[in-house]
Amino acid sequence: MMTVDFSLYLITDRHKVTTPTLQDAVEAALQGGVRAVQLREKDLSSVELYDLAVSLRRLTSRHQAKLLINDRIDIALAANADGVHLTEQSLPVNIARQLIGPDRLLAVSTHHLDKALSCAQQGADFITFSPIYDTPSKLHYGPPQGLERLREVCRRSTIPVFALGGITAQRWHDVKTAGAQGCAVISAIIGQQDPKTAAETFLSA
Repeated sequence: MMTVDFSLYLITDRHKVTTPTLQDAVEAALQGGVRAVQLREKDLSSVELYDLAVSLRRLTSRHQAKLLINDRIDIALAANADGVHLTEQSLPVNIARQLIGPDRLLAVSTHHLDKALSCAQQGADFITFSPIYDTPSKLHYGPPQGLERLREVCRRSTIPVFALGGITAQRWHDVKTAGAQGCAVISAIIGQQDPKTAAETFLSA
């Protein structure tokens, strides 16, 4: 099992950035202390996603940060990313582990306790659990899980849990107290006018 040595997990969405490019926003966040980035741009073609992954690989390497690719194992391997982040529609966790090998991170998005607990047995290194709070990007997953469910998942999980969904710097303390290793964020950093300062604010909370 790979070591998960970060607490702030940045998920990309180029439609939310206020900077000229997604790369600019990611670099600013890296300058602010982010050490793990998930490339999640579902509407790009394979070649576009690969080119973007290679670009972010250069940025993350420069800052000694991890790069994970959402769902696309082929892109992760081609761009020499540090790992893959699976969704509920991705390949099974154990199959993905066989494909990426033991030396890359494997993360999984979870929205139910049973799924969260089964991921470790199948070879995942960490999970995100969501949505913790109300957030527009997670409405299709139903009502917020809340801190009590997060606390239960963290208590019973044998791998690190990252809280996702409506997380702000002001809520960081609450999710950490519930047992989460950290939080995964999109708009709270990537969509800000100054992603560097936003990242610093999270990490100083």
